[in-house]
Amino acid sequence: MAKSVQDILRMIEAHGIRMIDFKMVDINGQYRHVTIPAENFSEDTMKSGIGFDASNYGYAVVEKSDMVFIPDPDTAVIDPFCQIPTLSMTGNAMVIDHPENRPLAQYPRNIVLAAEQYMKDSGVADTMLILPEFEFYLFDQVGWEVQGNSISVQLDANQSYWNSGMQGMGVVVPKQKNYHIAKPFDQAYECRSEMCMLMKDMGIEINYHHPEVAASGQFEIEPQLGQMSKMADATMMIKYIIHNTALKYGKSATFMPKPIYGEAGSGMHVHMQLFKDGEPVFSDDNGYAHLSETAHYFMGGLLKHIASLCALTNPSTNSFKRLVPGFEAPVTVGYATSNRSAVIRIPAYAKAPNKRRFELRNPDATCNPYFCYAALLMAGLDGVKNKIDPHKNGWGPYDMNLYNLPEEEKAKLKGLPTSLEAALDALEADHDYLTAGGVFPETLIENFIKAKRQECRQMAAIPHPAEFDKYYNL
Repeated sequence: MAKSVQDILRMIEAHGIRMIDFKMVDINGQYRHVTIPAENFSEDTMKSGIGFDASNYGYAVVEKSDMVFIPDPDTAVIDPFCQIPTLSMTGNAMVIDHPENRPLAQYPRNIVLAAEQYMKDSGVADTMLILPEFEFYLFDQVGWEVQGNSISVQLDANQSYWNSGMQGMGVVVPKQKNYHIAKPFDQAYECRSEMCMLMKDMGIEINYHHPEVAASGQFEIEPQLGQMSKMADATMMIKYIIHNTALKYGKSATFMPKPIYGEAGSGMHVHMQLFKDGEPVFSDDNGYAHLSETAHYFMGGLLKHIASLCALTNPSTNSFKRLVPGFEAPVTVGYATSNRSAVIRIPAYAKAPNKRRFELRNPDATCNPYFCYAALLMAGLDGVKNKIDPHKNGWGPYDMNLYNLPEEEKAKLKGLPTSLEAALDALEADHDYLTAGGVFPETLIENFIKAKRQECRQMAAIPHPAEFDKYYNL
């Protein structure tokens, strides 16, 4: 990757670059962008930045909304989806100030960097590695309408079981039977392979890709472990590549957690590791599942704050339609080894000391990855700081299938929030661990909650087709 202005200029010349695209992130974790002709790029671009209106990005700022975007040359990649040769960069938002600009505290990328610095200052670790698993659907057709006289959605995946009655070649996947299914049923193989090759071209290493459980076009791509701040950037680029490559193949990609009733939802499980001076912080041969006391305290912090974390890790009303029993989605606040019904799962296959880790299973990819990853780190560090023992707090280990417990035993378990409103209530009551060290500005949390509550009210006011089925003839 480029390290300086001169590196960027050499890339422009070597690849015949005509445009430079600056990708910025709004409060919801969606790309916005502005483009300049390549000949306009100079040292001053890196110093003075590109002006933009932060108020249109959803940030609550005390300062004037005029901000500048400063590109990070280390993120420079050639955009494969532009017909005109285009170099793409992301970077950080800055407040216009004198004598020098200063970071906009509410900007997602700055929050991740602040969280990493808070971790280093704590002395617990100097590096956090994460591995998010990207589950998504690929549809061959999709359309929706929300009007006064029409509320509907229609979608289709050619491989889906519901097409078994159509005249064709009979290549359809039974309901919930898509996991690792091979050709000819895996009709999106080339599309996913191209996605992974493009990711690798952009410096994102991939472990594998495969069909997921849902028959109606659900898949997964898993990258390799990476430094948290870099993986936040990579998450944005991975989603960008998946969306754009899908369109190239005549498909539509969605990370919506629960697009299909009765089929598995799509999550973004996040694996976590801490290192200090190159040594694994989470490893202990004598600990439960070979995890250290620090690892258990870190899990304790995640579990203590899990309700409020859900507002940032699962920030859509649709998120909570996924977090229900029966579809391998977690619903119980607890930890265990090789158990997909608990919020925290410790993979038994991660045996080497530098591989030992755990995954948080509730997040999904509708989140702003910068907020999500930073919040997970802050919650975990709070657990370490306050020595929150998950076992002593009654959160496990749950080494059994929690879905199959007797009802009286299930009643003793603590569950995740069942709605976005409930998660926002928890965030409102419990966010001191996020504002520690000034990592998450209070104004950002207030604005986020306000915007999401408005979103909840809006969604609640729309009649649902299922309500017609239930109530129309009463």
